[in-house]
Amino acid sequence: MKRLCLTLAVLYAGAAGAAYKCVDENGTTHIGDTPPAGCANVKMYETTRSGAVIRTIDPTPTAEELKAKTEAMAKQKEADKAMGEQKRKDMALLNTYATEKEFEVAKERNVDPVKSRIASAVDRIKAVEKRQKEIEEEMEFYRAGKSKTKSNEPPKGLVADLERVRLEKSALISTIARDEKEIEEIKAKYELDRKRWLDLKSGAANKPKEDEAKGPTTITLSAGAAGKAKCGDKVYECPAGKSYVCRDGRRETKVDCVVERK
Repeated sequence: MKRLCLTLAVLYAGAAGAAYKCVDENGTTHIGDTPPAGCANVKMYETTRSGAVIRTIDPTPTAEELKAKTEAMAKQKEADKAMGEQKRKDMALLNTYATEKEFEVAKERNVDPVKSRIASAVDRIKAVEKRQKEIEEEMEFYRAGKSKTKSNEPPKGLVADLERVRLEKSALISTIARDEKEIEEIKAKYELDRKRWLDLKSGAANKPKEDEAKGPTTITLSAGAAGKAKCGDKVYECPAGKSYVCRDGRRETKVDCVVERK
């Protein structure tokens, strides 16, 4: 018990006698019992009186850095969410289909009901067009004065019927167009799923793309290159289309090499 108390006392004494130390942007060393003001923008160390480092304290981020960090965290969260969703879809693909041929079977199974709707709409259009022709002929009968009524104008009910069948025909044509678009979307979906399934089976889906694997490179001067990239207050010549990491003080940002438009 005495040994434990002695140990705690030594640790407490070490912490109580801690100092804060840093080297600022100008190379000046700051030391104090409390964090010196000159250490606000640089990395600071909490040390014992003997100089042993207790912990490292990063500089207080600027508003711009905080914003960039928040945005980066949000992007990473979305990327993690998308990756999780993709893994779920990949597992569903592998568990649903055993052979490539099954994609074609599933596609046709989903397309057939839509084709049936289109066929029904086409048949209905034929019936509507037949009724439209009958109404138009009957209206012509009235306009020709062949009816027993004094007026040559067709009855209002007949005019309303003609408008109704015209609207129905227009609606049917729109429905067919939507169904045809749905068929194309179904085909595109199963084609993408089929390609993804093949990639998963061959292992290609787990291989990073060449550009992604390499990642952005540190910017270097390249005399006579076609493009330019800005890093801080300097502009460097570089191969157009390449991406680089710009190290400006403590900050690292990705920059693209682009061709200047005149």
